[in-house]
Amino acid sequence: MCMDFIFIFSMLLGTFGTTEIVVIVILALLLFGGKKIPELMKGLGTGLKEFKKASEEKDSESEKE
Repeated sequence: MCMDFIFIFSMLLGTFGTTEIVVIVILALLLFGGKKIPELMKGLGTGLKEFKKASEEKDSESEKE
């Protein structure tokens, strides 16, 4: 399941070019401001860390069965 997520994510990133990424960054700066972006990234990192931890726990539980 994790590999499916990674594959889909890499395919999504593969479709973005440099121009699209620059436009997204500029829109994020305009919407949230420079001071909010680090807080949003910290929250995103925490969420990803918890997701990874939960998926590893699920994998270890399924191996025990």
